[in-house]
Amino acid sequence: MKSPVPDTTPSDCEEGSDCTPLLQHAPRAETAPVCCSARYNLAFLAFFGFFVLYSLRVNLSVALVDMVDSNTTAAENRTSSECAEHSAPIKVLHNQTGKKYQWNAETQGWILGSFFYGYIITQIPGGYIASRSGGKLLLGFGILGTSVFTLLTPLAADFGVGALIALRALEGLGEGVTFPAMHAMWSSWAPPLERSKLLSISYAGAQLGTVVSLPLSGIICFYLNWTYVFYLFGLVGIIWFILWTWLVSDTPDTHRTISPYEKEYILSSLRNQLSSQKSVPWIPMLKSLPLWAIVVAHFSYNWTFYTLLTLLPTYMKEVLRFNIQENGFLSAVPYFGCWVCMILSGQAADNLRAKWNFSTLCVRRVFSLIGMFGPAVFLVAAGFIGCDYSLAVAFLTISTTLGGFCSSGFSISHLDIAPSYAGILLGITNTFATIPGMIGPVIARSLTPEIQRQNYKTLHLRNSSFGDYLQ
Repeated sequence: MKSPVPDTTPSDCEEGSDCTPLLQHAPRAETAPVCCSARYNLAFLAFFGFFVLYSLRVNLSVALVDMVDSNTTAAENRTSSECAEHSAPIKVLHNQTGKKYQWNAETQGWILGSFFYGYIITQIPGGYIASRSGGKLLLGFGILGTSVFTLLTPLAADFGVGALIALRALEGLGEGVTFPAMHAMWSSWAPPLERSKLLSISYAGAQLGTVVSLPLSGIICFYLNWTYVFYLFGLVGIIWFILWTWLVSDTPDTHRTISPYEKEYILSSLRNQLSSQKSVPWIPMLKSLPLWAIVVAHFSYNWTFYTLLTLLPTYMKEVLRFNIQENGFLSAVPYFGCWVCMILSGQAADNLRAKWNFSTLCVRRVFSLIGMFGPAVFLVAAGFIGCDYSLAVAFLTISTTLGGFCSSGFSISHLDIAPSYAGILLGITNTFATIPGMIGPVIARSLTPEIQRQNYKTLHLRNSSFGDYLQ
């Protein structure tokens, strides 16, 4: 695999030239202990950061159902009667103190779509800034900004649709820098043979955030009211920001409590990995076939994943006829499976490279193949099983779970091919990978004309709220 920047060895390097070795054998320094290490503390803090990030993103998908007057979006199309009602409705005492708004399905679509229009803008700038100035504060302020805007959501809703759309776009701008910034930080913190483990731990927080936020937001709406969804999650984000700024550093050199042994281990393992070139090689990047291969993989995976996110709640409600309580729980189960798979696949990928001497290229290809082909097979199979409830839920869960393999596949390849520019490369691929979130719901809607618009609204929210866990 060729590099997007010149691939040279230390003996060939001149001052100011790029000495990034891509997909070469990393120096095998003796591994520093994992327990209480600064690099794993960073991974766990990042894990909770992305947990918060996706909790902030998914909360509107649940709260909006309670914010809108149910009489505004009456059913205009017939619903599916293919399967019998799965169970009797469960009556729950529902708090009705939250204010209601007269927003139709089209207005709700604009509210949720506005997030992506902000999100796509800051991908590449976020990667560039993080590569020049460090990712710690950029990522921290990105989540802090999203938290503050989340706290302001009830106020913006009172001001009107325009204010809420603008607020959501600003949240997208803040979240857009987070993944590139995290990739840029790992380029200085992750030893090559621990990349899969460290990155899978940190990004798995996004999956768990979705698993927890979907049912928890529903519980808050039922027993308090929808405004508390934004207040509670926004407050958690601010608390996380304080811990992040106090405990994290951009590089091992600037960390206050890292042991000299761990610092030497990290720096020595990355010594021949990072580039000394000051300027960003934009033209070689854009001409790089490996980079465009990652773009295609990233775009394709997100398209499949967004399609599942868009259709899963409708399928469970309109075809399998699960009630709303069952639907919320079952919609979260697949993401729990994906979270577990991400953690385990990260461990497996690094073990294959370190202990079994599999090449990095081989591991990335195999894991990407499993993480893309597996979900596609089970997602297609779910469309041919009729009203077999257990098999339907099992296939959808397996499909989403297998997608977790991609976290140790193409998702990490940015760090493999050019560690010094990993944040920028992720910004480029994630820009393209955001497009499915913008156009996927439109295409899904055109393919499901008989689904109630009110129910499609809920799906579109879920699609808008989750985003690309691999970015």
